[in-house]
Amino acid sequence: MPGTPANSLLPVSAAALRPAMCRAKSRRIKFCNSASVSGVRKPCSVPSNSVSSPSSPGGPLNAESLRTRLNLHPRGASDFFDALVALGMLERKDGHYGNTPAGDLFLDRAKPGYIGGLLEMANARLYRFWGDLTTALTSGEPQNESKQARDTFAELYADPARLKQFLSAMTGISMGAARSLAQQFPWDKFQNFIDVGGAQGCVAVQLALAHPHLTGGEFDLPVVGPIFDEYVQSFGLAQRLRFQPGNFFDDPLPGAEVIIMGHILHDWDLEQKQKLIAKACAALPPGGALVVYDAIIDDDRRRNAFGLLMSLNMLIETKGGSDYTGADCRGWMHDAGFKETRVEPLCGPDSMVIGLK
Repeated sequence: MPGTPANSLLPVSAAALRPAMCRAKSRRIKFCNSASVSGVRKPCSVPSNSVSSPSSPGGPLNAESLRTRLNLHPRGASDFFDALVALGMLERKDGHYGNTPAGDLFLDRAKPGYIGGLLEMANARLYRFWGDLTTALTSGEPQNESKQARDTFAELYADPARLKQFLSAMTGISMGAARSLAQQFPWDKFQNFIDVGGAQGCVAVQLALAHPHLTGGEFDLPVVGPIFDEYVQSFGLAQRLRFQPGNFFDDPLPGAEVIIMGHILHDWDLEQKQKLIAKACAALPPGGALVVYDAIIDDDRRRNAFGLLMSLNMLIETKGGSDYTGADCRGWMHDAGFKETRVEPLCGPDSMVIGLK
């Protein structure tokens, strides 16, 4: 985040944040801080041109003051606020509403733990596409902008404002996994890494903050570079993290001791998934590691509802993408030449599959 002190995350351990982060991620409530409301962030389903700002010193607001501040109609306001209380997104005490601790940490744009970008994107575009889920299930075709013969990603990457919103959304969906990855993986055995398709730079930043000996960066399309650089510089990490432009299908992957692919493979069909894993294996040195994380579906396909729903989201959003089980990914890694593989849970519905060359 621009203006965020470089050491602003260091006093807070990932272990301390992980329970709240995982709860916040698993709820996926459409609630973000389009405006500051004396300790309550404005729901992003409420239209607003206002700018996010820190909580006002007045503290929580009563229902009428909050309704007036958000310009809501009286009929549904109290039900809306109390629904957010029931969902664990707001606290109500003596008739006054304020953020929960988790909401204060993760739904405030002014704080480095902000994960609301995903919710903003869901509100801006994904929500209406899910209205055509039945059509997707009967046709097998995506239901997003591509229905109008438009290239969704070409349009997205050509529009700087939309691209930044999308990359911020990827930070939102990756923050919990990034912090868990920083704690769980044996980084003391490695000196450098490259995050393939790393978007805004969430994972690279979290790894660098947690492990001062690490250097590395991100490999992504050239247009992403300025957004990555801005994000990294806001944490004071520009000397250790650098952007490498390229296309992960057309260009060789940069060499590193650890290659990370987070929320990447589920965008692509089986052949493309296998191609990316094989390219990672070719780029790694002996003893190097590939870390793949997604909302990995449990092998019995019974428990990770979020992973299964995310796979349906890939049906709606992509031509051939889908989520997958840990066993699926381990098999692709073995086929590519990795000698050891394992699956480890991360945060919420996310798990990582590790392949050692």
